[in-house]
Amino acid sequence: MTLSRLIARRAIEGIATLAVIAVLLFGGVELIPGDPARTILGQSVTEEAVRNLRVALRLDQPVHERFLSWVEAAAQGDLGTSILNGRPVAPDFAWRAKNTLFLAGYAAAMSIPISIMLGLLAALYRDRLLDRAISLGSLATISFPEFFVGYVLLTVFALNLGWFPVLSSVTPEMGLAERLSRCFLPAVTLSCLIGAYVLRITRAAIISILSRPYIEMAELKGASRTAIVLRHALVNAVGPIANVVALALAYMVVGIVVTEVVFTYPGLGQWMVDSVAKHDMNVILVCGLAFGATYVGLNVLADIAAALASPRLRHPR
Repeated sequence: MTLSRLIARRAIEGIATLAVIAVLLFGGVELIPGDPARTILGQSVTEEAVRNLRVALRLDQPVHERFLSWVEAAAQGDLGTSILNGRPVAPDFAWRAKNTLFLAGYAAAMSIPISIMLGLLAALYRDRLLDRAISLGSLATISFPEFFVGYVLLTVFALNLGWFPVLSSVTPEMGLAERLSRCFLPAVTLSCLIGAYVLRITRAAIISILSRPYIEMAELKGASRTAIVLRHALVNAVGPIANVVALALAYMVVGIVVTEVVFTYPGLGQWMVDSVAKHDMNVILVCGLAFGATYVGLNVLADIAAALASPRLRHPR
């Protein structure tokens, strides 16, 4: 299979997966307990007022008709309006998506280079004290859920030491330095989520390559261990490392929802959780599809990176 065909096939599979996600997401929204109209009006209202609002929101129509209408409008760029405040979803979505991407990029820039470097050191000093310390630390980091790490960081560095604000709230006019300071603790939380995973896979990939015959030949020629790792092993491990980085970033989509809620960060995750509690259907659908598209897209990139690194995947016999 040629690379172009592989990319086309993965793209088609990704679109099909997104279609399934949209159906499941819409069905899941319908199963949320409670009536959106009654949630908006409150409990002490007449049934007639509730019926009128349900008609205005088109909640009286069959589920499949509302789903098709929503898909048609979304395909034309209309993300609908918020049920709670009547404002268009698109402007708020753009601002919150920008915040989420900033936090994810901050965490990735903080964790991935350090994780790859520590993975190289662990492979370079395999079975020594440094390797054991790095492996133990990464294993401990993986074992803690992100909400636990977040609350510990908040307690120590925000409440007790006062180095960072308790609430990681940001505004559009905020400067970069202040934004970086406010986003530091949630970025560290996300870094712990993906950094340990990237570290362990990097170590495993380097160690696997170090057992190849050409590495033994380089050792017989007198090359130093450091030169072998940097000039030979790392170059050949770029494919697997790129693959695992893409998968780790996809996994971060799950963790960022929890992290934004813990730190009250104004991103898509926080917005989506608040909207679920308030039955704001259009916001839930838009946020859910955004997370689904990010996850699927990064997995497709991971598949392509794996194919580029291994010709056997592109040309199977």
